[in-house]
Amino acid sequence: MFESILKNVQQKTPLVHCITNYVTVNDVANVLLACGGSPIMADDEKDAVEITAICNALVINIGTLNQRTIATMLKTGKKANELSHPVVLDPVGAGASSLRTDTTFKLLEEVKFAVIRGNISEIKTVSKGSGTTKGVDADVSDAVTEKNLDETISFAKELSAKTNAVIAISGAIDIVTDASKAYIIRNGHPMMAKITGTGCMLTAVIAAYCAANPENHLDATAAAVSAFGLAGEIAYDKLVKTDGGNASYRTYLIDAVSKIDAEAIKGGAKIEIR
Repeated sequence: MFESILKNVQQKTPLVHCITNYVTVNDVANVLLACGGSPIMADDEKDAVEITAICNALVINIGTLNQRTIATMLKTGKKANELSHPVVLDPVGAGASSLRTDTTFKLLEEVKFAVIRGNISEIKTVSKGSGTTKGVDADVSDAVTEKNLDETISFAKELSAKTNAVIAISGAIDIVTDASKAYIIRNGHPMMAKITGTGCMLTAVIAAYCAANPENHLDATAAAVSAFGLAGEIAYDKLVKTDGGNASYRTYLIDAVSKIDAEAIKGGAKIEIR
């Protein structure tokens, strides 16, 4: 289903400008290289707008906010919009503090996003203006399950219509949707939650896929989510064979992303459309 989308990423090598958090910046850069993209990180206002202008996509990740980078996010977002580059928002920890929540809404007010990706608690905050989180993790009470799946899809479609962005909700069951069509993706492994930064990495991969497939952000996002989840499964299989732990899994995950090809995604994607 997504073979051509994956090939476009590997052939075009999209340059992705990431204003991301300093906890995960190295992993974000490496996973972009692994998936076929190219990373550049710039968060000083005097540098970042020019950098955005030469890139193919922009990631705005609010994981380690400060007043300097907030101003940069707003200016680069507007510049990317001016150039019709896809902008992907990762509202890390939205709902956990006033600064994160207020910044999220300031960004949504002033920047047009192609994709908004977060866990269910973050996405509920984006939708409702407030939510519950466990730090930067989803609240257990918010978990997407088979029982509340239809309700969550309906809520996500409404948010997509409201923001005019593709909504990607990460969790045990992933949802990627626009206002009318939803992908339910069951790739991935629980071990992915045991290392920091998998969400940040996925956001950057989504940006690369959208940059390489500018006419179809919905399918590009779904392909990125499925490919990254599949890489998580492959990495876990290797972890079991080598009797490794968390640090090994992080390495195996990035390795697996680098080896995902059209054949792998064709045979391994676990996708349903509603």
